[in-house]
Amino acid sequence: MNSTAPADPDTDSPPDATPGGGHGRFPRLRRLRPDLAVCLAFLLLGAYLTHGLWPAPGERVLALNPPDQVLYEWFLAVDSRALLGELGLGTDRLNAPDGVNLLANTSVIALGLLFAPVTLAFGAPVSFALLVAAGLAGTAIAWYLLFTRTLGARRFPAVVGAALCGFGPGMVSQSNSHLHMTVQWLVPVIVWLVVRLLRAAAPGATATGTDAPETTATSSGAPKSTAPGPAPDWRRLLTSAAGLAVAVTVQIFIGEEVLFLTAVTLLVLTICYALRERRYARRAFGPFAAGLTAAAGLALMVLAYPLWYQFAGPLGVADGMFSPHYFSADLASWAVRSPLTVAADPDNARLTTGPAEYNTYLGLPLLLAGLGCAIWLRRNALALACAITALVMAALSLGPEIVVGGNRTGIPGPYALLAGVPVVDGALPMRFALPVLPLLATIFVLALDRARDARRPYRIGVPVAAVAVLLTVFPTPLPTEQRPALPEFITAGHWRDCAGENGVLVPVPSATPRDPWPMRWATATHAGFAIPEGFFIGSYGADGSAAMGTYRRPTSALLAEVARTGQVPAIGERERNQARADLAFWGSSCVVLATDADQAEPLRRSLEQLYGPATPVADVWTWRLS
Repeated sequence: MNSTAPADPDTDSPPDATPGGGHGRFPRLRRLRPDLAVCLAFLLLGAYLTHGLWPAPGERVLALNPPDQVLYEWFLAVDSRALLGELGLGTDRLNAPDGVNLLANTSVIALGLLFAPVTLAFGAPVSFALLVAAGLAGTAIAWYLLFTRTLGARRFPAVVGAALCGFGPGMVSQSNSHLHMTVQWLVPVIVWLVVRLLRAAAPGATATGTDAPETTATSSGAPKSTAPGPAPDWRRLLTSAAGLAVAVTVQIFIGEEVLFLTAVTLLVLTICYALRERRYARRAFGPFAAGLTAAAGLALMVLAYPLWYQFAGPLGVADGMFSPHYFSADLASWAVRSPLTVAADPDNARLTTGPAEYNTYLGLPLLLAGLGCAIWLRRNALALACAITALVMAALSLGPEIVVGGNRTGIPGPYALLAGVPVVDGALPMRFALPVLPLLATIFVLALDRARDARRPYRIGVPVAAVAVLLTVFPTPLPTEQRPALPEFITAGHWRDCAGENGVLVPVPSATPRDPWPMRWATATHAGFAIPEGFFIGSYGADGSAAMGTYRRPTSALLAEVARTGQVPAIGERERNQARADLAFWGSSCVVLATDADQAEPLRRSLEQLYGPATPVADVWTWRLS
């Protein structure tokens, strides 16, 4: 991919010439047909992997991570209320009366706003199902466009690389309800803007090895200036900086962790490339740094208040709550294949914390292929930088202590140098492995593109090997299962007579991080009412640190014990007074128990001792206290 590369007949041919010498009525559209076909293929693959949620998303749930799906559907429902005039960084629709800091949670606000019309028209489960499929497909499409338009790759290499970026093991695994990790549409955009910024900083040479008249190509395929070169293109620098600020700002409201991982990856990649191409780096450094500073300044102008609100606002948290020792990658997991790939061993799942974290499960074939391509391209500056960066990110994923086959070795990992650093400790170490996919993909794209111009054994062998390796990580559809139907009390709108629009309804048992199912009731009403407690991150830990959920009130703790044991406890005046005090604390006068709930009869008898006789409404019992 440099100025000496021959034209690709697929991408460099003239506009669709007709036999008569014309160009047809829609030459541009015809040139785009192959690209549109690639995009359609990615969309169909995304739909295939999520087909278990269709055609009734409200009745199906991702079997490997149902609680997080409940949480994200609730987020989408709350976000959709922006179209009803309710837009904020916090909400009072959960954890009544304190509410929830949405930015302290992975609330995908930007996606909720984008899909708000779908959510209000068809329900949050439909938006969720669309986003799971579109997260994978859209990410692949964005990388495909980056590889073809910015890296200058031919179509087949770009398809291979994009497929790995969008549908690699880690991405498919994270699709088990982690929308904030899989909707990476803006990551290639951010990369493109950084490259555009770099090219504007040093016109006449590029970071991908493409040469303009003022440069020649080195043996590595990287630019080597033969003259001082023209002055920086400041207009292009400023527009790139402005675009980067916009992309970063939007990504904050999709998933901060993905933005953090992207920033770390690009930082390491840039350093590695600069060390390899020092002359180019010296020429570009000043203007490039100025552009990045401008982008950061513009973004901070918009993000200053949201970031303050996230870390220091109501129920904001400034620390991570997940142990880096627990959420570290097992070194042995890199050599095995994900249980979510074709014909993989299900026992491989034991090497990680759960089915949504198969981030390192690339398998030996893919790793060896990547190593082979990196060695073959060792004189290419970009390929070398990608290989070194992939090793750095893989090493960081191992966490503060190396674990092999489930056994702690006592050997500190590179992440130990970062443990406890503000912001860094909010990212799970094992997720540092996710950027390895696009880094490997870039190496494969470079290798496949080079093979097109190489001798016959490489021209045939490299593409065949690439397809064979991709088949070893071909994903299987996400497992799904039926979920319980919502009460008619909710679907028929009877809840309005109990809690009232924008009131507080107390479901029994209360929603918790482990059992968040009552949150589905609120989701089905587009968060038309609030509920106490629930599944969220808030500052309820020691000294205001991050914690999952909140303290249980005495009454909700009592009822949770009844639901667990099926035993009706001794209830006296003290418990009744506490029950009324808890209702007053929550700001509610309505308690609801579904007739088909687990331990429904013991719960009903306990509630009648606390609040008096029940009133049957549709398929629930209600208690209304003035």
